[in-house]
Amino acid sequence: MSNTVSRTQEERRVLAGTLVGTTIEWYDFFIFAQLTATLLTPLFLAPLGESNPGLAQILSFAMIGISFFFRPLGAIIAGHLGDRYGRKKILVLTLILMGAATALIGVLPTYATAGILAPILLVLLRVIQGFSAGGEWGGAALMAVEHAPDHRRGYFGAYPQIGVPIGMILATGLLYILRVAMTPEQFTAWGWRIPFLLSVALILVGYMIRRAVEESPIFKQMAERKASEHTPLKELMRSNFKQVVQAALIFISNNAAGYLVIAFFISYTTKVLNMPVAPVLLATTIGSFGWLIFTLVGGWLSDKIGRRATFVWGYALVFIWMIPMFMLVDTGNIYLYTLGIFVLTIGLGLSYGPQSAMYAEMFPAHIRYSGISIGYAIGAILGGAFAATVAQILLQATGASISIAIYIMVLTIISVAAVLWVGETRGRSLHLEEVEGESSKVDHA
Repeated sequence: MSNTVSRTQEERRVLAGTLVGTTIEWYDFFIFAQLTATLLTPLFLAPLGESNPGLAQILSFAMIGISFFFRPLGAIIAGHLGDRYGRKKILVLTLILMGAATALIGVLPTYATAGILAPILLVLLRVIQGFSAGGEWGGAALMAVEHAPDHRRGYFGAYPQIGVPIGMILATGLLYILRVAMTPEQFTAWGWRIPFLLSVALILVGYMIRRAVEESPIFKQMAERKASEHTPLKELMRSNFKQVVQAALIFISNNAAGYLVIAFFISYTTKVLNMPVAPVLLATTIGSFGWLIFTLVGGWLSDKIGRRATFVWGYALVFIWMIPMFMLVDTGNIYLYTLGIFVLTIGLGLSYGPQSAMYAEMFPAHIRYSGISIGYAIGAILGGAFAATVAQILLQATGASISIAIYIMVLTIISVAAVLWVGETRGRSLHLEEVEGESSKVDHA
């Protein structure tokens, strides 16, 4: 009885530790993305913003994308260290890096006081954010999935995933409160710095929780057998490169569609459709609750009907809903905009919840951190890194938002094809016998 209670308590600590870390990481990330859509262009790209607002907005969205190019580097280094020295240590390190970079953005000088140095420093801190984000997700996903009972991997793996919508709820909700509580002049002058500076307190909380979590039992098994003394990256590229490609392609549609909600729509609705900023932020917050709920549902459902079927159902909804959603958004009606975003998040959740479990089941234990982190990071580059930039370019080139819908629909077809290519992974062993290579082949049943 005591062993059962002890295990349950440890499982709760693991879920809390993976959830709080990813929540804080993505809160930091989304604060930047959403302020880029509404404010950072005039503050850090002032001359260009005055002479060519459209180009300035494209470059601002590109600043979101720049950090994605450093995610693979973070994934490679964190994956290598995580496969050799443990998941827990790397999770703590990435959390601290992300928090420090975010807090420093809150004290940066703007173009008005520092000239060209201001955007250079901003890009440097974005690089650090991208590096830490590249190492964060893989470790959190593995801590959750490798601690989970075999029949609940999908549900446990959904906990680091819901850090994304919770981080978005915190970021968007806080920006909404500040926008309502302050005059536009106050928010532009100093209020925008508050969300970045608050990251310090969140990081302290996350650090304390993560320090209390036990190391992954599978990594402990690897350490006992000295299986972590391999060279993870070299072996990954030699024997599991196909799985890395599959993991990347599975993610591109979800990530691209997600970044429309996170960044592009806020700019599009306020600057093109002339909708007020505060109601748009509130609508995005409401949509994030749908993302949260259906990500958990997606993880749970994947334990019942399989990872493949859950992904396909989620992506089918994203595909079908894309054109109707843009029609609702283009009305400029805040209620129809909220409906459009909320329904999209159902598909996003169903195609995001099973991801941790499916990725973990695709790779052998001794190269798993490297494999899922690099696959995830490359998928983020191909999907979300420049989704907002591409959307802005398509909008300016065609003058029709339907072109953006078609762009996401094409990515969705690619992701569904990748899911079908992988096949079903539910039920595969995650333990060290995978080192022998027998279970590195995915079951296509």
